[in-house]
Amino acid sequence: MTATPFVLPKPIGQVLGRLPAYPGSLLFVTGLNLALARQLAPDVTLMLVGKKLRLCVTDAHWAFDFVWKDGRFVASQNPGPADLTISASAHDLMLLARRQEDPDTLFFSRRLAMEGDTELGLLVKNTIDAIELPVLTLAQLRPAHVLAQARAHFKARLASFRPR
Repeated sequence: MTATPFVLPKPIGQVLGRLPAYPGSLLFVTGLNLALARQLAPDVTLMLVGKKLRLCVTDAHWAFDFVWKDGRFVASQNPGPADLTISASAHDLMLLARRQEDPDTLFFSRRLAMEGDTELGLLVKNTIDAIELPVLTLAQLRPAHVLAQARAHFKARLASFRPR
């Protein structure tokens, strides 16, 4: 017998779904850039240029729209269908991020969906599988930890702009 995966209660998802999408996309791409952007191979980034990507958190009714532009992921407001849409519950996406679940397992159990450009979907999946990512822990999502990381990142960026 398999356990039923956690799904956000419907009323919570409905409230979250009323939040504006663009600020969430900004936060999402910031994390994505910190975790992935520097690790992507040039051939992968070349294939991503100009592609509209969307990550849907099904139970939270959130959609994060973004594109690859100028060497990083950039939040966007995709007015129509995306070239690639990846959808799953918040819980399943967290399992993927923490490397506790394999994308193929979620896909074949119908808990992860990919719609759109199949070749792009395989590229994204294979790229994520090939990248050595640190395991995400819930402690890393504590506001104090996130703010400390952001502060360190922005200090380093500011230091690179200062004349010597």
